[in-house]
Amino acid sequence: MKETNINRRDFIKTAALASIPLTLGGFPLYALPNPLATLLDGDNDRILVLVQLQGGNDGLATIFHAGQYDNLQAVRGNIILPESAIINFHNDYGFHSGMQGLKDVWQMGNLGIVQNVGYPNQNRSHFRSTDIWNSASSAEEFDSTGWIGRFYDLNHAGYPAGYPNSECPHPFALTMGKIVSETCQGMNANYSLALLDPFNPGTALVSSGNDIPENCFGDALSFVNDTVSQTNAFASVIGAAANAGNNLSAKWNTLETELARKLKNIARLISGGLQTKIYVVQIGGFDTHDNQVVDGATTTGIHSDLLRELSDAICAFQDDLNLLNVSKKVIGMTYSEFGRRIRSNAALGTDHGTAAPLFLFGACIENQILGDHPEIDTQVGNDEGVPMQYDFRDIYGTFLKDWLGLKDSEVAGVIHSDVQILPLFKPGCIETSATNQAYQENEFQINLSPNPASSMLNIEFSAPAGQTIITVFDGMGGVINALKVESNSSRIQNVNLNVSNYPPGSYFIHLGNRVVTKTKKFVKL
Repeated sequence: MKETNINRRDFIKTAALASIPLTLGGFPLYALPNPLATLLDGDNDRILVLVQLQGGNDGLATIFHAGQYDNLQAVRGNIILPESAIINFHNDYGFHSGMQGLKDVWQMGNLGIVQNVGYPNQNRSHFRSTDIWNSASSAEEFDSTGWIGRFYDLNHAGYPAGYPNSECPHPFALTMGKIVSETCQGMNANYSLALLDPFNPGTALVSSGNDIPENCFGDALSFVNDTVSQTNAFASVIGAAANAGNNLSAKWNTLETELARKLKNIARLISGGLQTKIYVVQIGGFDTHDNQVVDGATTTGIHSDLLRELSDAICAFQDDLNLLNVSKKVIGMTYSEFGRRIRSNAALGTDHGTAAPLFLFGACIENQILGDHPEIDTQVGNDEGVPMQYDFRDIYGTFLKDWLGLKDSEVAGVIHSDVQILPLFKPGCIETSATNQAYQENEFQINLSPNPASSMLNIEFSAPAGQTIITVFDGMGGVINALKVESNSSRIQNVNLNVSNYPPGSYFIHLGNRVVTKTKKFVKL
């Protein structure tokens, strides 16, 4: 039989398919897709916490607007909350009745909301859309690396060889759970370590090098030995940080959820001096096709429980960071693979949709609602979702540039070259390259006429000098048409769009340029 040698990279791929967990001294080490992570870029001490809402969160049942409530009730009469149960938190905006915790974070001045976040050509498959969000690829591309992994690959392309070391003794990233996050997948390795219990990281024995044969099995055993060695090196660092850290918020005392436990451990590790830059946590159950609410008691049910768990855990986490005096170096973001459709279904649930709101939290996050609340049409089709206003990759790019300190060329390499930097951070907290949002709020206008249209649609809009991209989406988030408009000065623009060949139905005009992003609906007769 012919013997075939296997290199480390090939074995990593094989291990990813096998997905066999190793339990070491009570510490579940999942050497799944790749070996363990290490080290830290010492340029700044800023930390990013990613909270993944698995299953597709229903944004229209998360944030409400008084001006749209009646129309929403007309298309969601079997699941909508009573208006009296909605928690008002800012002007006409309200949260689901289970989200008092996030109202408290808003009142702390530590919560930002970005409305209608998605991507062009929305894919409504859980697996594919999650892959798109984790990799930051377009819907048409398949990328084997995650956006955080590519961030670390910029300066640590040789990883995992030689790590940890005296200059980089701490993990790059931690996934609080059993399986490492694909956001952290690099070219050769996943930069994330899966961690269940920071107080019991454990150790394991490494096989003697003299016992390792020079064949395929030997290569595999060497990989396992290296992985275990890295685990042992990290164990003392993580354990020391957990023991040195603290939790000061009394809000933890009444929380027994898994998400709260994960975020509490993160706060403790940060306060204990762990220099890990990226933390990832997940909360599942948001795929609410049926029984999203209890019939006749719509303030209760699966979605209500999830939103309460999310809201209370983030509130306790933010309160803890503030009390620990580390809040200005930590920001967080929620994300989910898609939102739900506008119309509810007959099973007291909602089906896969398109865009949804995204929460940002932290002492340096601008306390704002960025974007427009979705306009609800009572004649909305069964398949229609909330149209995209903001591309999620612009949020990623803003974090990479303004929070983690990448150059424009590096952001282009990690995400893409046309990232729009958004005003997500408080003035004075960090130096930001985002354009002042006053232009969007006070000067931008868009008018579509005639609407409904049968042949020609006139798009009239105000825009700054430079390029504006006009994209036409259908009701499921698919791109129908796109064009670029150049202008030498800020002025009113008029573009005539031939829609005569469009099938009858609802469409959305999306405009994006260096300072503004807007979406508006039109109907093709």
